[in-house]
Amino acid sequence: MMPLNARRAVYPGSFDPVTNGHADVIGRATRMFDELIVGVAVSTPKQTTFSVEERLTLMQRVCAPYPNVRVEVFDKLLVDWAVRNGTGVIVRGLRALSDFDYELQMALANRKLQPEVETVFLMASEECTCISSTMIKQVAMLGGKVEQFVPACAVAVIRAKLAPG
Repeated sequence: MMPLNARRAVYPGSFDPVTNGHADVIGRATRMFDELIVGVAVSTPKQTTFSVEERLTLMQRVCAPYPNVRVEVFDKLLVDWAVRNGTGVIVRGLRALSDFDYELQMALANRKLQPEVETVFLMASEECTCISSTMIKQVAMLGGKVEQFVPACAVAVIRAKLAPG
């Protein structure tokens, strides 16, 4: 096992689909850490709309401008995956108080499982607080425009998958 490194962080998620909020957290985290590993979760508590391959491909496109980011799929317990990658930090984004309640519970559980791994919360930028993957899917399924909520590389993929008729 690699020694844990506080200059290397993981940013996990289902990214179903990736949003401007996810991209914002990634961009800000790249300035805070020497290396950021974005982890696309295979199994999540939520039923995913996009396949793991689609989510991985979109996330690789979003992260392409950042030389200190790599994207990979993970299907293990988050803290175990973080330790296996030698990371000492988990990055999580927060939009609202409801996010904090859930994320606090997860951070405390992760601390019990791997006390040496810290969780760092990044507050969403003001323009991203209303954005969620669920909202984007609903807008797309009803024929609405998603361009203002997702990275440009994701628009056609979301439309092809979710646009009505």
